[in-house]
Amino acid sequence: QVQLVESGGGLVQAGGSLRLSCAASERTFSSMNMGWFRQAPGKEREFVAAMTWIGGITYYADSVKGRFTIYRDNAKNTVYLQMNSLKPEDTAIYYCAADPGRVGARMGNYWGQGTQVTVSS
Repeated sequence: QVQLVESGGGLVQAGGSLRLSCAASERTFSSMNMGWFRQAPGKEREFVAAMTWIGGITYYADSVKGRFTIYRDNAKNTVYLQMNSLKPEDTAIYYCAADPGRVGARMGNYWGQGTQVTVSS
């Protein structure tokens, strides 16, 4: 069982930056595809970004391309989401996901508890 713990959320003004972190409990982290999703109030959870464990291939939702960057540090069992040029519409609870096989919107064998990101206008 992989446990994921997110951190780094908070309140930021539009145009600002935040970096989210997701620490995994297992050494198998290095063989997991990792991703970030978000859920805004009254909306369904949506895919944000993902990175494969083979080749480090990255995927992004169109809404965050060019502003968000996903990267991982296998030595620290941690995946990050660097968020720049934040907009009020980025406000949501952000969840970390891990999956040994799937990547992208369909991934999600394991989930973190979420971290709140609020962007003020």
